[in-house]
Amino acid sequence: MTTIPQSLLFALGNVVHPRMLWLMLWPVVVALAIWGAVAIAFWTQLVATLAAFINEWLLSAQFLASYDLSAWALFVAKGMILIGLVPLIQLTALLILGVFGMQAMVDHVARRAYPGLARRQGGSFAGSVWNSVVALLGLAGLGLLSLPLWVFPPLWPLIPVAILGWVNQRVLRYDALAEHGDAQEMAQVIRNARRSLYVLGALLALMAYIPLVGFLAPVLFGLAMIHYLLAGLQALREAPVEGRVIG
Repeated sequence: MTTIPQSLLFALGNVVHPRMLWLMLWPVVVALAIWGAVAIAFWTQLVATLAAFINEWLLSAQFLASYDLSAWALFVAKGMILIGLVPLIQLTALLILGVFGMQAMVDHVARRAYPGLARRQGGSFAGSVWNSVVALLGLAGLGLLSLPLWVFPPLWPLIPVAILGWVNQRVLRYDALAEHGDAQEMAQVIRNARRSLYVLGALLALMAYIPLVGFLAPVLFGLAMIHYLLAGLQALREAPVEGRVIG
């Protein structure tokens, strides 16, 4: 069975391919442009609104009621927005990549590592769209649930990594298998690899905070996840079932 390190090594060896380099660049540039424009247009309003909410929440604690916490709330609000922008940029690049580049990445991996793996086309465009919608709804829900924890600075870097660990793997896993697996196989492979996929998703979220390296992250981990899941699909088909081997 292929391991996560093996899949990452495969991805590192293939990310320098010209087609992959192009996919690595333009989705991130587009995502930066989108969120940069949003930040410029709404920065003052976002900071003021979030700071007011944080200040009110802090003052609701009886033991803090006698302190002026407006400056602290303003600082926390700015930090939350800046830190929150990093995974949003990466996730947007990942969604763009999923729509416009995932098929090319799947073909690239399959031709080099799994040329004999039959394509049973269990996925669909509608399924891919729904998978992305679920990922975004999950992001919103987890973000709201975790909001009270954002006022504690030591947790700032950890919260988006924990949330994006789930969201990243959710975005990538469906399209990684849609071309080759049937519906039952896709569900089984994802179920078998659930923990490993979360690890890959969390590593992708962590890489977003490394300058310049974050630009490589969506394509690098996209290739790694495709390689890992196709290996799982191949192993599933080769596993003995009732005394015979599935081709």
